[in-house]
Amino acid sequence: MEERALSSRLLPDPEGSGISCVRARETARAVLARLHLPQTGVDDVVTVVSELISNAERHAGGATAFTITARPGFVTVEVSDRTARLPELQTWAPRHPGGFGWRLVHDVADTVTVRADDGGGKTVSATFTDKQLRAEGR
Repeated sequence: MEERALSSRLLPDPEGSGISCVRARETARAVLARLHLPQTGVDDVVTVVSELISNAERHAGGATAFTITARPGFVTVEVSDRTARLPELQTWAPRHPGGFGWRLVHDVADTVTVRADDGGGKTVSATFTDKQLRAEGR
């Protein structure tokens, strides 16, 4: 990876269409393509992007910002939304639909944090280490 940071940020369209999972995944793939990661590493990041954007849409009034940043040694995905309500880890219930996204984010990313934003919303960050992203045979 280059020594400088690679970063991309999406904001909702002025017309109010929000940040779609498709746009966020395409943006993530564009940044990750420059890192020459194994496909499993790319898939892990893109899966987390999908889950965070979907969760913001379903539970927090939609995403207000999406950022992906790659620095030497790690990749961080951040999704901001409109509510300060913290995500909750659901009880494992494989026969009931839904409730797996937040657990999946925690299982796939190395570190997950949530911070309150000044405007009453929050930002969820998921960080992946370079070692994890380049691991073969997972």
